[in-house]
Amino acid sequence: MATAADDRIRLVGFDGDDTLWRSEDYFDDAQRRFEAIVGAYVDLEDSRAREHLYAVEKGNLALFGYGVKGMALSMIEAAVDITGARIGAADLHRIVQLAKDMLQHPVELLPGIREAVEAIAAEHPIVLITKGDLFHQENKVRRSGLADLFGRIEIVSEKDPATYARVLGEFGIAPPQFVMVGNSLRSDIAPVLQLGGWAVHMPYHLTWAHEREAGPVDDERRLRTVAAPQELPAAVRQIVEMAEIVCSQTPSRVA
Repeated sequence: MATAADDRIRLVGFDGDDTLWRSEDYFDDAQRRFEAIVGAYVDLEDSRAREHLYAVEKGNLALFGYGVKGMALSMIEAAVDITGARIGAADLHRIVQLAKDMLQHPVELLPGIREAVEAIAAEHPIVLITKGDLFHQENKVRRSGLADLFGRIEIVSEKDPATYARVLGEFGIAPPQFVMVGNSLRSDIAPVLQLGGWAVHMPYHLTWAHEREAGPVDDERRLRTVAAPQELPAAVRQIVEMAEIVCSQTPSRVA
């Protein structure tokens, strides 16, 4: 016998990049340094270097996936295209060095995030679900000092409804029993809401163009938005309370 009460919150998931630690700042800095390199060969405004690089990155996602290494390969390809193959070997090497710098950047936690994660972990099992290059993400998780707080760490190639459904299935949890915390509407919020789960959106001050390509998220009941990590525990508690209200109002189900 299963009842609607089974849909009480049983698991809270966290995104990594720009939710737990800073990430897009380093990508944005690399983008500006890339533009300075190709700017020695072409007029940046006329070449639309930023738009061209994004188009190349987007086209390569299915081949290279997300992360620094994919961006580096796309920067090299875009630099050759933008400069009409006039870019020199020394400047191509500078682009490779950009990637190396990004892979070695410090892991800087958002202020107050450890305390927020600890508070939520004291009340619910938590899981880290992040996407990107496996080696780089593993390294960031290790250096973050947060790994011990999570019951499980999932590094995935994409964050879509199918990925979340697989992860939740492995936990034996239904979407209405799950809350996802993240900065990206496209990757952290919309897929979970689509499945029937709950979400807390914590916007970051920088967002990659690809992550901004999300349709409107119109589910006020299942979504909370916060401005800072310090607000996360209260937001999750609000969702837990709302889930219990929904459970109490839903007729029992027979399995």
